[in-house]
This record gives sequence, structure tokens and C-alpha cells, in this order.
Amino acid sequence: MSWEVVIGLEVHAQLATKSKIFSGASTAFGAEPNTQACLVDLGYPGVLPVLNEQVVAMAVKFGVAVGAEITRRSVFARKNYFYPDLPKGYQISQFELPIVGKGKLTIKLDDGTEKVVGITRAHLEEDAGKSLHEQFTDRTGIDLNRAGTPLLEIVSDPDMRSAAEAVAYMRKIHQIVRYLGICDGNMQEGSFRCDANVSVRPVGQEAFGTRTELKNINSFRFVERAINHEVERQIDLIEDGGTVTQETRLYDPDKDETRSMRSKEEANDYRYFPDPDLLPVVIDDDYIEAIRAALPELPEAKSARFNEEFGLKPAQVESLVGDVEMADYFEVVVAEGADPRQAANYIVGDLAGALNKDGLGIAASKVSAVDLAGLIKRVMDDTISGKLAKDVFEAMWNGEGDADTVIDTKGLKQITDTGAIEAAVDEVIANNPEQVAAFKAGKEKVLGFFVGQVMQATQGKANPGQVNQLLRAKLSS
Repeated sequence: MSWEVVIGLEVHAQLATKSKIFSGASTAFGAEPNTQACLVDLGYPGVLPVLNEQVVAMAVKFGVAVGAEITRRSVFARKNYFYPDLPKGYQISQFELPIVGKGKLTIKLDDGTEKVVGITRAHLEEDAGKSLHEQFTDRTGIDLNRAGTPLLEIVSDPDMRSAAEAVAYMRKIHQIVRYLGICDGNMQEGSFRCDANVSVRPVGQEAFGTRTELKNINSFRFVERAINHEVERQIDLIEDGGTVTQETRLYDPDKDETRSMRSKEEANDYRYFPDPDLLPVVIDDDYIEAIRAALPELPEAKSARFNEEFGLKPAQVESLVGDVEMADYFEVVVAEGADPRQAANYIVGDLAGALNKDGLGIAASKVSAVDLAGLIKRVMDDTISGKLAKDVFEAMWNGEGDADTVIDTKGLKQITDTGAIEAAVDEVIANNPEQVAAFKAGKEKVLGFFVGQVMQATQGKANPGQVNQLLRAKLSS
């Protein structure tokens, strides 16, 4: 039997506010456990939540950016359930009237095809605390620092039909929230994570199969692996005569398997009701239009501008625009006077390679945008060759100074004196009569041998263009 996969994602983006959604406690990451949870977060008797105005603006900003409906009157509700890291015994969330309604997102797959994925809703809620298991063998630790951190939960329609589509969708959401500046997107710190709802059905069947929820996945790679494993598990189960149970499962990346966590609750199990301590959120058209007018340049617009303004290759544009900080870095390099095409080549080539090798993001680059521009300008004005520029970049990366310092210290300035280059060319030609004969016999590839010999004789400092020109002139005479 042929099977079709049905996937929907619930993406949780921690909003980049300094304080929590209903209290003034800090949201900074990395504090000692239970030092950033105040009485409001802990649900002490007599305390009242106060809505953080910034979370409303951030949610509306996302909704406007994806062309979604913005609810003029949204309501907070209490979602009741017990869990050790949920001290109030309920989570303040939104249910029937979320702040962001229907929208859609166009994703691009690796083969270049595009697909539209519907967005069901995006609602505001508070995060729970965190249960810690790794440090303890016979008990669970509870860290409530995260309790009350503002979340925007972005719920997709069940429109995705493969793990690859799910990853492309999640990457797109990640890119948008980073461009908007509403979430730092740090998956290792849990700022951006998702739950994946997965089911299978026979090809041609309209009714959905029974779904399982894969909980709290915080890596693009793990999302793909978890979904693929769960799809295989469900198909094997059904084909062996079993039935899929609606439940929440956890993905174990070390064992590459999912395991049951708990039965999946339905909405009525949570006993939602409007939170009596919070007024409805009412916004008007002027508020929405003010946010729309202040939106930053989004990825599609930036891609179009980079294509038109700089004439870059599509793959370069995709690499640069894929990360807002990478795109900003590129624009600083160009603003400093570097050739845009060379800037793109260095950023997606040498710089990206160095960042990957050291496990760094662009914000932690050991070569600043201004210093990279300085290196490129030394290539543009023929101070050094493109080949020597790689050595200079490596020295800059290792903290040996800016381009000019490295070039002076190591004596790498390119030889442009025609007389000096001509002397090296004459010597190489005189020492290689067989190759001279081969070139004169029509073997053009031999020219590369001569270029290499001259560059070696000049320690890579000869201007390659002048070397080629002189060699051709002398070998053809």
C-alpha cells in the first residue's frame, strides 16, 4: 500500500522582551536556577498578571509580515493541566480568540519548487518552567526561571507532506522572526522549538489518520529525523495490523527513535476559560498600520534588491539573505567600498568556512566587516593577489591584525614591477625548453605550468595578470 504523510507544526518562538509576559521578572538566559521567577510567575495568592505591551506589538508584527488576519479583540484564557514545572496549575494562553488568525507562507524546497503552507493561527502564551533530569539520578530538578517567558505559538495547517517540507517551513518561520527582531532564534537555548503533529493515510484517502505529537524539538536536523522515524513507525505499525494511538511522543536523537510520553489531550481536557484577571486585548487599524509602516526589509524584498543592486549569483543571494546578520554584515562590507561580488565570494566562501570550522555565528566573527572590506580593497588595488589574500585572511582570523598590518608584517605586497616579473618569466622559460616546445605545438594547458613556476619563483607575489600577459607574449614570439 502507498502512504501519504500529513504534517502540521506548532512552532514556539520566545519573544525577545527583557521582561516576562505578565511580570517584570527578567527573561535573560543562563541565570542560576530559580533566581528569575517572581511571585506572579509562581502564581502566589493575591498577585495579578499585567500584560507586557511589547508582546502584543511583536505578535502583530509577525501577523502583518505573513499577511495574516489580525484579531481586533483577542482574549487570554487559562489552560488547566498539572505538570511539575507549571507552578500555577494552569498556563495563561489564548484559545478561541488568538491575536493572529489565518495566514499563509510560501516555502522553497531544495529542488527549487515552491509550496504554500497555511497558518492556522499564532497566539500569545506564557512558557512553563523546565524539568531537569540530566544532573540527577533519582529525582527531577525544577528550574522556574523560564516560567512566564513570552511565547508566540505559530500553528500551521496540516499542509506538509514530507519531513523536508516541514524543515523548509520551520526554517522560513525562523528566518522571519529573526528578520523582524522578535525572537533571537537560538535553538540550543530553547528560544525556538517546535512540536510536530504527524499522521499517515493511504494515498487517495481524504480523512486524516490518527496523529501523534512529537514534543519540543529544537533542531532542524532533529525535526527531519524525528518525523521520518515516526512516519516509518506508524506505517510499520499499521501494516502489521496495529493501530496508531493519539499520544505525545518524545524524540531521542541518540537512539534515533520516538517513545511515548503521555496520551494526547484534547482541547476540552484543558478546561479552557477566559482568564478573569486579564482584560481583552483590543487593537485598532491605526495600531496595525503603524506596525506595518515600521516593518524592516523582509527576506523576499532583500533578495530582490541584492539581485538588482549587486548582480549576485542566486546561490550567493540565498546564502546571504538566509541569515539577517549575514546580510547586514555583507552590506557593511559593501558600504566600506568593497566590490559587492568579491564581498559575496569571500563571505559565503572563506568567512563561512572559518565560521563553520570554529562553530561560530556571524555575530562572533573574528574578522569584522570593516576589516574584511579592507582585505578586499587590497585585492582590488593589486596590493596582493587573490591567492595571497587567502593567507592574509587566515592571519587576520588568527588575530594577527588587519589586512594592511598582515601584508606589511609578512612582506606580502604584490610585485607589479614589470621588470622584476619579466626577469622571473625569462628564467622559467629558459629552464623549461620541453614545455616551451609543447606550448608552441598547440598545447595551451602548458601555460598553467609556466604561471605556476613564475608564481613559485616570486613566492606568490607576482601579479597574475601581468604574468599571464608576459608569458603569452614571450612564448608566442
